[in-house]
Amino acid sequence: MKKVNDWKLPRLVTSLPGPKAKKLVGLDTKFVSPSYTRTYPLVAKTGRGAVIEDLDGNHFLDFAAGIAVVATGHCHPEVVAAIQKQAGELIHMSGTDFYYENMVELAEKLATIAPGKDPKRVYFGNSGTEAIEAAIKLARYHTKRDKFIAFYGCFHGRTMGSLSLTASKAVQRKGFGPLLGGVAHIPYPDTYRSLGQNADECSRQSLEFLEKEVFHRLMDPADVAAIFVEPIQGEGGYVAAPASFLQGLQKICRREGILLVADEVQCGMGRTGKWWASEHADIDPDIVCVAKGIASGMPLGATIARAGVMDWKPGAHASTFGGNPVCVAASLATIDLIEKKYMENARQMGKVILDGMADWTEKYRIVGDVRGKGLMIGVEIVHDKKTKERAGDLRNKIVDRAFEKGLLILGAGENTVRVAPPLVIDEEQAEYAVRILGECIAEVQRSH
Repeated sequence: MKKVNDWKLPRLVTSLPGPKAKKLVGLDTKFVSPSYTRTYPLVAKTGRGAVIEDLDGNHFLDFAAGIAVVATGHCHPEVVAAIQKQAGELIHMSGTDFYYENMVELAEKLATIAPGKDPKRVYFGNSGTEAIEAAIKLARYHTKRDKFIAFYGCFHGRTMGSLSLTASKAVQRKGFGPLLGGVAHIPYPDTYRSLGQNADECSRQSLEFLEKEVFHRLMDPADVAAIFVEPIQGEGGYVAAPASFLQGLQKICRREGILLVADEVQCGMGRTGKWWASEHADIDPDIVCVAKGIASGMPLGATIARAGVMDWKPGAHASTFGGNPVCVAASLATIDLIEKKYMENARQMGKVILDGMADWTEKYRIVGDVRGKGLMIGVEIVHDKKTKERAGDLRNKIVDRAFEKGLLILGAGENTVRVAPPLVIDEEQAEYAVRILGECIAEVQRSH
């Protein structure tokens, strides 16, 4: 039996990938869809807290958290206990046609913690993209309008409706047209940052583009059902929208009768040190979409809307497995843990990490920016700080080098390293990750 300390920091016992991992990767190549993107040859077997063990017994410090999913870490004992208990009582009884207690309990909890004071209602699906699809349909149903607006750099999912909103990478859309009609994309405020503008000026220009270009040339606002926005873009590079922008966007939406949809799939559930990234801007979206960290790895998504907006009739939308009782049990345990201790820990450990990276833009010539809230932190890698030339190639080398040292991180956007560990990390793990990532950046910089 492994000691507790074995599940704190990396411990590499073979070359990477090890022989068992290498064999499994070969079988995967033969039998599994090639559409999956694999950054490096990690073959996970077991997880505890913020540590993953592979097939060959190597331990890795996981600062990717299953793409920001395992909020309470891998196999948190309270979440495991909730899953086991529920699995012994009821595994499935479709909420589409019947009732069960914990589904209502979770809906009430989400309605309570959702931003804004208006009463809320909740629709359950299985994933983030399903939460977005539900929001698309609900927006059309409620407003009787058919147009949508989203932003460059955004990622809202890969099913056909959500993919129509996504504008992160061309490869995600290539070969799947025609997509949903009536969707316009506009610059996210960060687009103007490269021109040297401050946050408020970036906000002004993005909102001005919406009103003077899109509303004037493409879409009458009276035809727009909803505007979808990530308060902090995830796949787009861990870029936060300025508070002034989100507040201005909400003001426009209210004025024009357009629904404001906050995609909190990656940035919600306590990751930024608040339940919702929207709260940092003090906005009250009409609809909030959530998944990823909601159930610590179990498949669950939720679309939370003001009660007056969620006015569709029985049969208008449903899901056989959405709100599955086992997933709901995991979610209730997850939310309780986040609320009691891990949201505060996200704030504290986020500060430890950001403080450890405070001088990186001066220390490393290839670090163009360090940004983030809570445990949603991005390190931007550039070729030239003056021109801010993006260095996706160097970023990828840093990610690979970190894997070789036992630290799991992922890229985001064209050239950003995302730091998104489980909310359960401690100070020793935070400081270790900062040190190792700094070493990787220095090594790649020396070779460049």
